[in-house]
Amino acid sequence: MRSFLPSLGVAGAMAACLVSGSAFAYATGQTGHSGKDSALTCASSGCHTRSGTTGPTVTIDGPASLEPGQTGNYSLIIKGGPAVRGGFNVAVDGSGTLTGGSGSKKVAGELTHTGPKPFANGEVRFDFSLVAPATGTTLTLYGAGNSVNGNADETGDSSATTTLKVKVGDGGGGGGEDEDKGGCSATGGVPLLGAALMLLGARLRRRGA
Repeated sequence: MRSFLPSLGVAGAMAACLVSGSAFAYATGQTGHSGKDSALTCASSGCHTRSGTTGPTVTIDGPASLEPGQTGNYSLIIKGGPAVRGGFNVAVDGSGTLTGGSGSKKVAGELTHTGPKPFANGEVRFDFSLVAPATGTTLTLYGAGNSVNGNADETGDSSATTTLKVKVGDGGGGGGEDEDKGGCSATGGVPLLGAALMLLGARLRRRGA
């Protein structure tokens, strides 16, 4: 029994360290909270909690359309909240490929920060790129931004999520409008031919009168 009690004490101390140090664990980034899974976000997980703090606004800035195989440059922008430092998580559905910019890393296909980034001029930006797939489709970029007060604790921090639709090529809709090839169209050819024959008949009747 004596050997068992110290083990419980060690386990309890380890658990306390994990709980009290959770903010430090998230400081190097976390994936799976972009909002792609609507049931799992920074807000719903309780990682960072808001108490009397206005939430931030999070947007994704970049092209809303790309050609197949084209690379688009994007930025996740966080404004408001405690606005001392910020972190992010970006994911994409479909077959698009994400690449992080400075201060970010890729984990299991998603992007997150390597460390909290200080706000500058009222905002913090995380740059990244998206390589479109080789065929037409419509992708969705999911982004979460966390605005923190930098006190090494979850309390007083605030997060928000956003999305951006990116149309690739024709968007996977099976082609755009019918191409105008010039001349008589297949649907307009018959009425035009009928009108020409009627005009010719009228002229022949006048000559025979």
